[in-house]
Amino acid sequence: MPSRPRQPGPGEQLFEQLLAAAHAAAPMELPEVTQWFADTVGLDRIDVYLVDLQQRCLVPLADGPPALGVDTSVAGSAYRAHALRVEELAQGRIVAWLPLIDGAERLGVIGATAAVVDAALLRRCRMLASVLAMTITSKRASSDSFARRTRSETMRLPAEMLRAFLPPRTIGNSHVISTAVLEPAYALAGDAFDHSLTPSTLHVAILDAMGHNLASGLTTAVALAGCRNARRAEAELPELVSTVQHALAQWLPEQFCTGILAQLDLAEGVLRWCNCGHPPPLLIRDHRVLDRALERPAQPPLGTPAVLADVVWEVHEEALEPGDRVLMYTDGVTELRIGGGTEFGLGRFTDSIIRATAAGEPAPEALRQLIHAILDRQDNQLRDDATLLLLEWQPPETP
Repeated sequence: MPSRPRQPGPGEQLFEQLLAAAHAAAPMELPEVTQWFADTVGLDRIDVYLVDLQQRCLVPLADGPPALGVDTSVAGSAYRAHALRVEELAQGRIVAWLPLIDGAERLGVIGATAAVVDAALLRRCRMLASVLAMTITSKRASSDSFARRTRSETMRLPAEMLRAFLPPRTIGNSHVISTAVLEPAYALAGDAFDHSLTPSTLHVAILDAMGHNLASGLTTAVALAGCRNARRAEAELPELVSTVQHALAQWLPEQFCTGILAQLDLAEGVLRWCNCGHPPPLLIRDHRVLDRALERPAQPPLGTPAVLADVVWEVHEEALEPGDRVLMYTDGVTELRIGGGTEFGLGRFTDSIIRATAAGEPAPEALRQLIHAILDRQDNQLRDDATLLLLEWQPPETP
């Protein structure tokens, strides 16, 4: 006789129900899904918090709970460390804070409140966090609800346009991570970044268009589109750069942008890049910035200047060591003015990098702390765009 099919256990049934409920829910119905889950598994409540655009606050997805500081709360500690944190409340209750992470991108945290949270409940809460992270990522592109929650001020039109083109803030796997930040968050105009993973290669780009207006944003948008178009056609690096420059020269001949377009071989750790009139990348090894390690002669900016120069793009190479980090930045970082009108400069920038990375924080957290240290010097006010992109390579283990 054929064997009877195995009936799903309670855990599998709960997982199926959670997936179905999350899939069917509209974005702002997710708090109802989480409360159903809390009631089902015996928790008082589960609160969902998303990180704001500048990664300073955790804002609740539902109305009622207050926002929490990323740097000043237990919930923020869970976000910063990518790890469980437990907070004791009055009346004998505790909150287990778990990070919301989709792949490598930090989205926020969930807080599970109960009298006791044992290992079984924690496993179920981690399951919920994983499902919520995937659900939020899949639904945020088609809903304004998450953007409204995570913004603290009105965004200018050029920034709105550019952010529609940007990839997730952080991508990665067990061998590499790439993470980026842009400021001023609500008023950027010409800076952008891009990164993408294939099984063998990390592709990254950082761009800085001339000016600080809508035309600057259009320039960067065209450059991003050209970069992706060539990359998805499996173009080699020089051909990819040429595609971008010809697109700009054809459609926006009065505009140009600087940039670095790079590829990292995940198996060997070889970084290859073209520098199109941009500040050179910085190599961070053992918490130190190696002096001029990646400095190479820059070629003309992308667009009409490169076409007029009839440039042949030069590809630079550098073999990274395990754990190396490479930081790319726009000149809005080093050219900002501090007290007395003094330029921030590469030296102060390098010192800030060393302080941000010396504590051994994961790359996304180190970059968050770095941009905040720079912003705090400026009272959170920048006159020009400032973009940072940090990648870290960890080679596959050899058998």
